[in-house]
Order: sequence, then structure tokens, then C-alpha cells
Amino acid sequence: MLNFGRARNQSRTNRSMSIGGMDYPDPKRKNNFVGKILLAATLTALCIIMLKQSPSFNTPSMFSLHESGVTHVLVTGGAGFIGSHAAFRLLKDSYRVTIVDNLSRGNLGAIKVLQELFPEPGRLQFIYADLGDAKSVNKIFSENAFDAVMHFAAVAYVGESTLDPLKYYHNITSNTLVVLESMAAHGVKTLIYSSTCATYGEPEKMPITEETPQVPINPYGKAKKMAEDIILDFSKNSDMAVMILRYFNVIGSDPEGRLGEAPRPELREHGRISGACFDAARGIIPGLKVRGTDYKTSDGTCIRDYIDVTDLVDAHVKALEHAQPRKVGIYNVGTGKGSSVKEFVEACKKATGVDIKVDFLPRRPGDYAEVYSDPSKILRELNWTAQHTNLQESLQVAWRWQKSHRDGYGTPLVMYS
Repeated sequence: MLNFGRARNQSRTNRSMSIGGMDYPDPKRKNNFVGKILLAATLTALCIIMLKQSPSFNTPSMFSLHESGVTHVLVTGGAGFIGSHAAFRLLKDSYRVTIVDNLSRGNLGAIKVLQELFPEPGRLQFIYADLGDAKSVNKIFSENAFDAVMHFAAVAYVGESTLDPLKYYHNITSNTLVVLESMAAHGVKTLIYSSTCATYGEPEKMPITEETPQVPINPYGKAKKMAEDIILDFSKNSDMAVMILRYFNVIGSDPEGRLGEAPRPELREHGRISGACFDAARGIIPGLKVRGTDYKTSDGTCIRDYIDVTDLVDAHVKALEHAQPRKVGIYNVGTGKGSSVKEFVEACKKATGVDIKVDFLPRRPGDYAEVYSDPSKILRELNWTAQHTNLQESLQVAWRWQKSHRDGYGTPLVMYS
């Protein structure tokens, strides 16, 4: 016998109505769904009202207020090798620090180290942003009360600059203009600019003084000089305090082993000679490539002035302390002593204890034969002089960090803010 009745286990509310061969949901079920949405919206509105009534909801960030006795410094590129060491020194000296970095060359792991060392509220904040985005930069300045800017952020490989010059003019020159415009718009009156000896090119006379003509021979040096020119032109009709530091080849790392240099693997071939030496010592690369053995120097290889990063950041802090409104200071930051690439390699072999294999290759485009500084002006005016001038000792400090951080800072799974 056929049963035409409704099965007892068929729920009336879950049935669809069939009209003309088409199924339509039960309107009661739709109304129930709408009701849930309205309830969720009501609860959300109540939560917002309660939060706004909370005393802490509208409390301004400590970074958005000028505070007597506290100097708030924006460190651009603060996740990079030099920038992170500078941020550490500033924090150690009780400055308030905001780091802005797009992490294209920097390391989030360095930020994490700094946050763990200085966890107190109002000491350090990290903002992920690209200085090429003028709207983002302006927003950062509008939401924070900066007293000074240390502008490190820049791509900084001579060889790479010859291969991709537009990247360098955009990243260095254009981005510096964006920072300067935001400083002017928001009344930030002190700029410490991280420049380079590459702006001098290949001078006829050594050592290099601040009066040595600037005739850069590669896009990196040219882009930095353009940025300097923009800063100097702006300063002529401004009460801004400006310090420009032209430094030489940076080596070393934090003596306590908290920070180090960890370039991205794909950039190793463009990186510093110290990084290449360490990679060769660790077996990451088969050997060290020395480019150019026919320069007019004592052993045919390039001569450079190697400055320890600890000394370099000390010079930046002294520049900040001595910055004066409506005045511009330009200083070479170096040891005043040149060492050849061959001498550097021998020091690296002793520092690492590894007999590094060396391949001698033709010159690299854009390199120059001999560059070392005359640091007498910075000694005279800022009372700064390099303290870590033993090449082998600086390399030993950096090597200790490299050995204990074989993967650099690693790859954090979360973003820290």
C-alpha cells in the first residue's frame, strides 16, 4: 500500500517549497538568519559604546606626544644592519625610537631582538611602511611626534646600482625627498642623513676631506649626492638642523652579540666583502672572489677605509647631540687608515681560523682604486674618533655572531608591531 502521508521525521521548518518545478527556501528560515545578523550588529554596537566610554580608549599613544626630557627619533631603515645598531644605541641612551622599514633589505628578527631588549611602553615601535609611498609617510608623521630623523633607509650596493640604476635613484633620491617633505610639513627640525664616501668618486688626492670634490662614478654615489643636494638646497631657507655623515666601508657587529649582519641570500654577490669572507669560511660559497688586481695600489687590489659599526653609530649619536638649528654639518666618518682587499682577506682568515680559498677576477664596474678618509673635522667639531680600528678584532666580533646565527635572524612566523 502506498503511503502518501508526510514522513514523521521530515522537519516542516527545513522543507523547501516547490512551485512550478523550482525550489524556494522557507521564509521562516530566512527571517531567522536575518534576526541573527541584527543581534550580532546590536552586540557589536554595544561593545563599541562600552569601549568608547572606557578611560583608556581615547588615550593618545606615547609616541604621538612630545614629552619633556624625551627625544623621539624616527629611524628609517632601522631593521637593516646599520639602522638596527643605531636604534639599539639610541634605546640604550634612553631615546624614544620609531623604526620604519619595508623589510626589503632589513630583518624582522632584528626588530624582535630590540623589542625583547626594550619592552617598556613608549620606548620602541615598529611601523612596516615603504618610504616611496608619500601618503603612508605623511600619515606616519601626522600620527607621531618626532623630534628628529635618522635617515638610513637605502639600497646600498655599488655593483647592483650599475645593473639597476633606476631602482637606486628612486629608492635613495626620491624617497629622501618624500621624507624631507613630511619633515617640513610636520615641523620636524632635525635630520641626520646617512650618506657615503661613494659621493666622492675616485679623488686624485688622498686622504679624502669634506672639501674633496664630489664626482661620483656609479649610480649609488650619484643618487646619494643628489639626495645631499636636495637637503642642502632646502636647508638654505629653513631653520632645520642638518647633519650629513659620509661614511666609509662598514664592518663588525654588536660586541655583545645581540645584533649582526644578515643580508638576503639573493643579494650576497653584491654585498660587503666581510659577508663574502664569512660565507666562504662557513662553506656557503666555495671561495672568495676578489675583483680587480691591477689597480695602482701597493698590491694591486682596492684600498678601503673600514669603519666598525659600533663607531659609526656613535658618530650618529654625537651628530644628533651637536645638531644646531639653521646649521649644516658635513662629516667624513672613517678611521683615516686604508687597508687593501688582500690585507682584509688575510685578516678575515685569521679572524675565522679558516684558510679561505680566493679567486682573483677582473674589476667590477663602478669600483675605484683607493678611498680613505681624513676624519680630523669630526674629531675637532664633534669630539668623535674611531675606537675599534683593529681590522682582525672587528672581524672576530662579527664572526662570533655569524657562527651563532647560521640562518641569520631566521624567518619569524609572525609580524611584530
